[in-house]
Amino acid sequence: MSVHKNQAFAARLGFALRGLAYAVRTERSLKIQLLVLVLVVAALLVLKPGALWWALVLTASSAVIAAELLNTAVERLADELHPQDSAGIGLVKDCAAAAVLVAVLGALAVAAALIVHLLARGSAPV
Repeated sequence: MSVHKNQAFAARLGFALRGLAYAVRTERSLKIQLLVLVLVVAALLVLKPGALWWALVLTASSAVIAAELLNTAVERLADELHPQDSAGIGLVKDCAAAAVLVAVLGALAVAAALIVHLLARGSAPV
């Protein structure tokens, strides 16, 4: 059994934070997405939309970050298991990258809907 299974919550949290720290250190895309998340939160603080919009935007943003972390994990695992070039491994990595793209497009759709909503309301809080 893996040493990571059935550990105390604090240990599992440590594993997760170690993974997050690794991804932040090594992935330029994740750094950019985290910067965008900070800007999005700042925009939400300025625009003051309702709680539902906060939830939608933060859920979409979280999906992008989660997809990027999974993409990083898949790429790292593929490189460990198959370090040489391989068409099959390349396709796996491309699919993982496509998952990030889909999440980003979903987040952009939420952002567009929020903008349309704010313009229709005259920028009044919801």
